[in-house]
Amino acid sequence: MRLSRFNFADSAALLTVRASVREAITFDVLPPKTDGDRILQGKRVAMWAYAPILLAATHFIVGLILLVREQGSMQGDQLAMALALVITALLFDGCAGLLLFMRTRFGLSPVATARLILGWFSLTGVLWMLFGSAAYGGLQDASFLPLALGAGLAIKAMLSVGCPPAAIMNALMASVGVNLFSDDPLICAAIPLLGLLTAVYSIIITQMMIASSRRRLAKDWQAKKALNFVEEFENSGRGWFWETNSSGTLSYVSQQLADDFRTSPEALLGRQFTDLLSVDTGKHDALREERTLGFHLLARFPFSDVVVRPASEQDVQWSLSGNPVFDGTGRFYGFRGIGTDLTEQRRTEHEISRLARSDSLTGLPNRAMMRRTLDEGLRNAKHSQRGCALLLIDLDRFKLVNDTYGHPSGDALLKQVAQRLTQVIGEHGRVGRLGGDEFKAVLPGTTDVDLLERIAADLIEDVSQPYLLEGNRVTIGASVGIAIGDPDRSCADSMIRNADLALYAAKAAGRGRHRFYEPSMHSNAANRQMLENDLRGALERDELSVVYQPIVRAAGEEVAGFEALVRWQHSKRGLVSPTEFIPLAEECGMIGPLGEWVLVEALQALRSWPADQRLAVNLSPVQFNDPRLVDMVAAALAVSGVDPARLELEITEGVFLTDCDTTEATFTRLKELGVRLVLDDFGTGYSSLGYLKKAPFDKIKIDRSFVRGAGSDQSRNAAIIRAIVTLAENLGMDTVAEGVETDEELQLMRDLGVSEIQGFIFGHPVAIEEAIALAQGKVVTTDGSLFLRDPRQRMMRRALIGVDGEVVEVRLRNISAMGALVECSQAVTPGRSITMDIVGVGPVSGTIRWAQRDRFGIRFKEEFDLDRLSGGDPLAAPSVPLPPQVGRNAR
Repeated sequence: MRLSRFNFADSAALLTVRASVREAITFDVLPPKTDGDRILQGKRVAMWAYAPILLAATHFIVGLILLVREQGSMQGDQLAMALALVITALLFDGCAGLLLFMRTRFGLSPVATARLILGWFSLTGVLWMLFGSAAYGGLQDASFLPLALGAGLAIKAMLSVGCPPAAIMNALMASVGVNLFSDDPLICAAIPLLGLLTAVYSIIITQMMIASSRRRLAKDWQAKKALNFVEEFENSGRGWFWETNSSGTLSYVSQQLADDFRTSPEALLGRQFTDLLSVDTGKHDALREERTLGFHLLARFPFSDVVVRPASEQDVQWSLSGNPVFDGTGRFYGFRGIGTDLTEQRRTEHEISRLARSDSLTGLPNRAMMRRTLDEGLRNAKHSQRGCALLLIDLDRFKLVNDTYGHPSGDALLKQVAQRLTQVIGEHGRVGRLGGDEFKAVLPGTTDVDLLERIAADLIEDVSQPYLLEGNRVTIGASVGIAIGDPDRSCADSMIRNADLALYAAKAAGRGRHRFYEPSMHSNAANRQMLENDLRGALERDELSVVYQPIVRAAGEEVAGFEALVRWQHSKRGLVSPTEFIPLAEECGMIGPLGEWVLVEALQALRSWPADQRLAVNLSPVQFNDPRLVDMVAAALAVSGVDPARLELEITEGVFLTDCDTTEATFTRLKELGVRLVLDDFGTGYSSLGYLKKAPFDKIKIDRSFVRGAGSDQSRNAAIIRAIVTLAENLGMDTVAEGVETDEELQLMRDLGVSEIQGFIFGHPVAIEEAIALAQGKVVTTDGSLFLRDPRQRMMRRALIGVDGEVVEVRLRNISAMGALVECSQAVTPGRSITMDIVGVGPVSGTIRWAQRDRFGIRFKEEFDLDRLSGGDPLAAPSVPLPPQVGRNAR
């Protein structure tokens, strides 16, 4: 049988393999066919290890006897030849012994070694025959030669029994020798016959030995493989083996079992196996398992997967399986089996079960578990006739924390929020996390509106308290939607939908609030969906238009530019408020096309305006985060042909709530286009000063919430506006106050140094035709009248006026053909006539239109020629003082 490689599968086949006669004869001298035969050849070569010593002893004894007894009877040359042959044989014996001893060092294979041994064996046989020839006829004792030859042949026959080639060779040598030294026909026939029998016997013995060795080798490999499997199984930690004798004491244990008892396997041998198990009478299941195991051990029945606990201090569980061992006569030897540590498996199963029900971050019940809680609450409500309340909680400004401090801080914040929510809900119900910054609370049996309001208010208040994240003080908020389930008619899906609608209403009301579900919210949601559908077709139906609100310079009431605002005149609903459809456009993805259309329309209108006037267009944060924004703005500018410096893009602080790298890249690209950037609604966001530091704004727009009530002594708004103006001037930025509606507010904004004014005091947003008319040099005054005025001269001039009989020096700003802004340290009365002497120009008369602290506005009685301002030093001292009578009517 030819085997390509000896392995476990081959070893099973070798159990039935027998060696042929030919294989027995050639086994030692031909290359092996398998790895197993190579191993056997090595073992057989090792059997020759002491053969050279035995043969050398024979040669030495024969030579010694020859030297002692026959040295006088033999001729000198015969004795010398005989002794030389003996010594030569001894040398060959020594070389053979050295070869066998050093074969590994010499790198000889078993086949090469066997061939060399056969050569040595043959050579010594030849030398022995030559010894007989040299000693024949010269010996005094004729019986010595047959004795010496017979001893040598007998020893060699004994050595060659296990090697058929050597036995055959020895038989041939014996046949030749007997025919050389004996004339007796019986002896000449008997010796070859004995040699043949020896060779046959050697072949049979070798056949049996090869077959037996192969079987033994196969079994050794099987045992080694089995041992390897046992070691790998035990080392893998998946289980361990145990064995007991007939009396139940341990005869083998694995290292892992000993580790559970913090001892060595040897220390456990000889102990009763049942002594290692713990019987917990307090646990019915554990007791039942122990009794099951005891029954099987006593009845000598096989058992499988019996869960027990070891008698150790550790919280460990085992799964035991075992089989009784019997011999062929039915005699019981004991049990043999395996054990498995179920501790980690049970922990893993418990953890998987926990994760299936809990949120991995906060440890609160997850969405699936909260749905089951709600279903159970509604089922119990039907039996107890008590309703069930559902609260949906959404965190406000959480995304800002994630973007500012990173997701690890956001995760830490969510954990703290979960703790606060759990404390507020307490015994009223269960709170869980749905995902992201959304939480849900189910309150079975709670329908009291006052109680739910208190709980919701407490939730909002507690969540809104500051948090400490890595040394940073962080504040967020929460909005809550509440739905109450009827015990007879409500289902989980409807309650979730109702609570979601209530949450949407709470967020729409300004966030940080709670709302109960009302049936009208369904109609509002449906109305909102219809409005969204109508908005998608508003552009195609030409229902959208752009109006323009003037932005006026605070000093002289000149139109500095306009802000483009979109309006929607619905065919059925009438005028839809921008506060209603702009957020809707952002949510449904329409803000991009809508904003692009507004920009293109506004830039076309800007082409008809004077070159010194600008146009402001609002950008939604959603638009700003669109990677196509810069290309869209560039394309619109290219089509209109308008100078990019005349376009102002108003951006709210919401754009900074996204990725900083992307935001900064968009700012850079917009500035490369040459457009101006305006920070809108300044002061109402989160970190305005930080934005001013890193964003290239050209103008700051002060929110109307600071303008309103700024004149009140109890308000701090004026101080805030003054600080904003100072900050903007130091940063090289202009300021514009929006929402100015009264003369008092207007005068205060001028007094605080605001650059530009926008508000209803100068008019509501107007259509394109009126905007073009205003842009062509018209100015809107506080009383609504339009006055045509030439462009104003922004050069500062010094002048003298008379106030209460005194000559007062003033400064003129923004001088136009019809009037000027005057800085004066003395108080004057609006409506009075006044004459002033402008340095380098001369006296000019006019009427005081308004007055506020250290400045007032004058309207000239006659049109003033601005060319008169071209000469002289504007800040030079007056050449001629005014007479006392000039300006007597100033007050």
